[in-house]
Amino acid sequence: MSEPLLEVKSLKKYFPVKKGLMGRTVGYVKAVDDINITLYPGETFGLVGESGSGKSTVGRTILRLHDKTAGEIRFQGKDLYALSPQELRQLRPKMQLIFQDPYSSLNPRIRVGDAIGEALLDHQLVPKEKIREVVTEVLTSCGLSAYHYDRFPHEFSGGQRQRIGIARALALNPELIIADEPVSALDVSIQAQIINLFKKLQLSRGLTYLFISHDLSVVEHLCDRIGVMYLGSMVEMGTRDDLFLRPLHPYTKALLSAVPIPIPKLKRERIVLKGDIPSPMNPPSGCKFHTRCPFAVERCSSEIPLFREVEQGHHVACHLV
Repeated sequence: MSEPLLEVKSLKKYFPVKKGLMGRTVGYVKAVDDINITLYPGETFGLVGESGSGKSTVGRTILRLHDKTAGEIRFQGKDLYALSPQELRQLRPKMQLIFQDPYSSLNPRIRVGDAIGEALLDHQLVPKEKIREVVTEVLTSCGLSAYHYDRFPHEFSGGQRQRIGIARALALNPELIIADEPVSALDVSIQAQIINLFKKLQLSRGLTYLFISHDLSVVEHLCDRIGVMYLGSMVEMGTRDDLFLRPLHPYTKALLSAVPIPIPKLKRERIVLKGDIPSPMNPPSGCKFHTRCPFAVERCSSEIPLFREVEQGHHVACHLV
């Protein structure tokens, strides 16, 4: 097996909660709490979970859009948090982010071609006279046309804007792309087109994806390995077949039970979780999921389960497994 492209070890990200005129810290929101992820070149790793589970914070902390609280992040063997600002800037083009809402990430006053070419100029990757040629080539590879270069963001549909977001990330010729819920705001038919585009670009450019989503049906079509997060912690991780054919954690089983079945005659037992997701500022003791787990025993409320390998490549954090 090749060397990992990205290694995330014991990553924690806590946001301080401040109160009063003096801004005194009264607690911490534990958005990411001891996460481990390894990505290999050319693979797609899916990160799934409910809203508020910490998925997006993981992606943004990896890219140093948030500063970590603890842990280690290595990209191409380099510790990202040990790099100087100049060294990090040189590495930035190799790691790109695709946002959930492409319209909010585009300047409405700047033409799409200029928005895509801006980073190329800033990093001095392409001479100014060749910017239009390079950007047009990237737009075309993402299913857009050359005449779209001179249009403004409001002139595009939602699916086209997401293609622009993908083109902007691809223009820098990255090796790792972190896609933060890139299809959640799109119609189902457009979702399929964007997913197929992700696959096509991965094959043609050898890209590695960290694909963040709450939609397991999308993750199933795109990802090689999947990690399931709950309240800032990883509860299960394995290959696509491991999670969809042999789910072990009760939370994973509950998420899968909510995925629609394309054949109406087939039925799947629906697992409805009780209560609301607890606050990440004051998570439950022991297993964080025990307050909503239908199978919880006394041990679950007092002991933190180890995240361990139960079969080759299949990890789970549950006392019942």
